[in-house]
Amino acid sequence: MAKTAQQPVLVIMGVSGSGKSTVAGVLAGKLCWDLAEGDDLHPEANVAKMHAGQALTDEDRWPWLGTIADWIKAHTAAGTPAIITCSALKKKYRDVLRGEGVVFVFLQGSKDRISDRLASRHGHFMPASLLESQFEALEEPTEDENYVSLCVSASPAEEADEVIERLGLHPVGAGAG
Repeated sequence: MAKTAQQPVLVIMGVSGSGKSTVAGVLAGKLCWDLAEGDDLHPEANVAKMHAGQALTDEDRWPWLGTIADWIKAHTAAGTPAIITCSALKKKYRDVLRGEGVVFVFLQGSKDRISDRLASRHGHFMPASLLESQFEALEEPTEDENYVSLCVSASPAEEADEVIERLGLHPVGAGAG
């Protein structure tokens, strides 16, 4: 992807446990950009369903994706760089979110590595038992999508630094012009 003067809205994507929230938080801290946790935008019914160990259907996801898309559009329309997390597992989901100034950051890792991460995570409504359904649903981004891919083998800070370098990002108020 070519570096541009306009700073994007980043959608940090990947299966549950890939480190979306952690990497997004590090990026937002380094860049002083707006940050939204996509999981916080789920309707209560979706959270309850996942907490009960039930995978979401496409019908469950559409309203949630619409809310995320609205958040993204508000930022791109204002020219405000920002970061939001969203699993965005299927191309048709990313199609709802994509637009001018939107870059997907795909955090990818093996099922074993992600499973190990999930096993050590506590207090999240998405149980490790749903990881298999996440990998089954995952459609990796393709050449026609505006994305960068990172392997989750580094530390979150190193992953954030790699995103900043690869996309030529800079903090709000720095390097404008």
